Amino acid sequence: MPHLVPGAEFSADADRLDRAQVHAWLSREAYWAIGRSRATQDAAIDGSRNYGVYRSGRQVAYARAVTDCVTFAWVCDVFVDASERGRGVGRMLVEGLTADLDTFGLKRMVLTTGDAHGLYAAVGFEVLPSPERWMVRPGGAPT
Repeated sequence: MPHLVPGAEFSADADRLDRAQVHAWLSREAYWAIGRSRATQDAAIDGSRNYGVYRSGRQVAYARAVTDCVTFAWVCDVFVDASERGRGVGRMLVEGLTADLDTFGLKRMVLTTGDAHGLYAAVGFEVLPSPERWMVRPGGAPT
């Protein structure tokens, strides 16, 4: 059960998403997604499990997880509207997301963060135990 924030509601219903708002947040304010096109964002939403927090019917936070719903999930695009930061909305969002994903019995959930280590640690995320085993292939085919 996610952390409760008075007047706020967590939802895993993708039909409730305010896609225009999500795109505006991420493409204009999120350091990892600056300039992301609306088409790319919509495709990412369509290929993911999506989560939101709402206050008075207005979306105030967003996150998504890319997952096979069996063994693995990558948590990404976690964003809280500036007016809601510091009020527990981020924790509510991440706790709701992890509770939803926990129902699948996944072996592993991963994420990257530049500035929210404490938030994620509070819900059970840890630094990779063997980061030297992980590799990344940046976008584009090798030349």
